Amino acid sequence: MSTDDKAAVEKLHKVYGSMKEQVGRVIVGQEEVVEQALMAIFCKGHALLVGVPGLAKTLLVSTLSKALDLSFKRVQFTPDLMPADITGTDVLEVNPETGHRGFRFVHGPIFANLILADEINRTPPKTQAALLEAMQERHVTVGEHTLDLPKPFFVLATQNPIEQEGTYPLPEAQLDRFLFNIVVDYPTDEEEREIIRRVTSPGGEELGPMMNAEEIVHLQEVVKRVPVGDHVIDFAAKLTRATRPKEASAPEFVKEMVGWGAGPRAGISLISAAKAHAVLRGRFHATTGDVAAVAKPVLRHRVLTTFNAEAAGVTSDQVVERLLETLSPKEEIAV
Repeated sequence: MSTDDKAAVEKLHKVYGSMKEQVGRVIVGQEEVVEQALMAIFCKGHALLVGVPGLAKTLLVSTLSKALDLSFKRVQFTPDLMPADITGTDVLEVNPETGHRGFRFVHGPIFANLILADEINRTPPKTQAALLEAMQERHVTVGEHTLDLPKPFFVLATQNPIEQEGTYPLPEAQLDRFLFNIVVDYPTDEEEREIIRRVTSPGGEELGPMMNAEEIVHLQEVVKRVPVGDHVIDFAAKLTRATRPKEASAPEFVKEMVGWGAGPRAGISLISAAKAHAVLRGRFHATTGDVAAVAKPVLRHRVLTTFNAEAAGVTSDQVVERLLETLSPKEEIAV
């Protein structure tokens, strides 16, 4: 890495420490969720947040947008939401002076840096596809015109895991487009008391920006340049291939419990996320420990367990844990 890149990493490490403290004044707990969301941003990735209602997912995203000084839009996905409601549409306007009629494009909420797609599984596939196309291509096509989305562009979609009636679950191919599947869990006993205390008390914390869009775009390029040893890439590839039950090298428990393993995009995501994991800790290179540290959020939505495994209560997280124990990374996970 160049001297400038190292200086950028050191600066980010310091800012990240301050940011955790600032966000902690608004969000109680959820440190791992905050870190994973930031890693996704610095990897140019998107994240799927899975958690029951009331766990401050919306507040978390809006708080991050303030801390990063990014434009923020929230879209509530409903069964009647149309693609144009997200991307925008042409409207017919009449010039009052000349009487001339013409079309003007009205930008939809997707033209923001940080998008919260709330309950993405509540809208039909046609609308989901419009969002996912924008996520992949980072532009919107309306008629004959193609419009670029602002940089950086990051989608954080939420999904309610307990209510599936009247929903349209994302197909596996579309889930694969999310860098991370982040699980938002219930707060601890102490955290829940603090949440009740804060919300029922007057006043609130106001966050100031600690970074801006231009700096984030620069850091995304810095993260991409973080060096990775061949043995780290080998470990990521080996871990990815081990999730596939038809691979000869896959462990027996994978062949029994996994119906479909992760594709090549998983290996790319493991290395990208490992770089961001290292940078947030102020290190200038990624290790196999970093790969292991991000394995669960990267693989949990890409490893599909069999019916028998589900009936036995085996989750994709448990499969990933066993794989990490079996493959044992060379370096310990950096905290």
